[in-house]
Amino acid sequence: MESAKIIAVLARMLRDVGQAEELAQDALVQALERWPETGVPEQPAAWLTTVAKNRALDVLRHRQMHAEKEAAISYEIDSQLQDAAPNLDVAVADALENDIGDDLLRLVFVACHPVLPTDGRVALTLRMLGGLSTDEIARAFLVPEKTVAQRIVRAKRTLAEAKVRFEAPRAHELGERLASVLQVIYLIYNEGYSASAGVDWMRPALCEEALRLGRILAELQPNEPEVHGLVALMEIQSSRARARVSAKGEPILLLEQDRTRWDQLLIRRGLAALARAEQTALAPAPATAAAPSVSGSTRGFGPYALQAAIAACHARARRAEGTDWQRIAALYDALAQLSPSPIVELNRAVALAMAYGPQAGLEVVDGLLDAPALQHYHLLPSVRGDLLAKLGRHNEARSEFERAASLTQNERERQLLLARAQVH
Repeated sequence: MESAKIIAVLARMLRDVGQAEELAQDALVQALERWPETGVPEQPAAWLTTVAKNRALDVLRHRQMHAEKEAAISYEIDSQLQDAAPNLDVAVADALENDIGDDLLRLVFVACHPVLPTDGRVALTLRMLGGLSTDEIARAFLVPEKTVAQRIVRAKRTLAEAKVRFEAPRAHELGERLASVLQVIYLIYNEGYSASAGVDWMRPALCEEALRLGRILAELQPNEPEVHGLVALMEIQSSRARARVSAKGEPILLLEQDRTRWDQLLIRRGLAALARAEQTALAPAPATAAAPSVSGSTRGFGPYALQAAIAACHARARRAEGTDWQRIAALYDALAQLSPSPIVELNRAVALAMAYGPQAGLEVVDGLLDAPALQHYHLLPSVRGDLLAKLGRHNEARSEFERAASLTQNERERQLLLARAQVH
């Protein structure tokens, strides 16, 4: 996360996000080389930023020397060196002065510039802010890793060629980029909630950072239902964190979790955010140019608020048996109409199975077997295996669990799926 903050400062100076990322990495490498000998400084973030800014000033010096005489640029360089004062707070404020008030959130809006296509905005922001690898982003998007790598390279090149000013948008521009920003925060949270790869099932730091950014955004855009909907979704999902993993780090599925371990404070905050989403959805859309509505003249629940409403159904049930699955199925029906996708259909199949029996869910799942986006998605055979097991078709269920285990790159999830295969 410090890397992302440093990139934000350097991008503002250099007007080149690719070069900013390289210099930030150079500073981190220098820290790895020096700190084992000298010890970690009292203010490591300030140390890293100072080193990175000095490297950026060297780059600026060389750029200027190619265009102007040395005597003509000496005053400019001296001024820049003076700006790179050791006072980090002042330097960051000078580099990123605007009306947002959070370095990381500024960088989200910068990366979500309209000059980039949506997939490029999201991939670049996840790479810079979330620290996700191209492989992790690819799994989040259900696309090949090579595709994501190309998106990131193209996005950096586009920003450089367009000479985009590396500063956050003003108030009247925020609404234009809000949808992409919400998508980015949502995907960062999802990677933290269910890690796509590695030995841990969760990456709590990503969840916490996404939730922090969401809360800040909710204060910046108080009239947007979807902002509050996303915050509600993340608050309620986060409430289950302690119950989702055993003492040994093993995954615990939703219906098997000890609900007394769910964080009631986060649930209350999530339900309050959902109520705020409902209120803003019913209120007339603001007509001021300074705070445009992302949904235009049409108000109502969007996909994040609908997912939050689904999460609220689970949160309100004291026991798994008390879950209102029929309401959840109805909410998934609405979500499928509003934001259709194979993933939504797969989740809808689970809700239908819980509300009306496994055969109802299996019929929907079987209709997804040829969906290109799900061919390598491990949760498709996992869900199908669960439904087959409930129908007593144990040999088929075993094969599905084994296939799911072969597709996941998360070690904890693989162990869970193989264990379920052995049971059947």
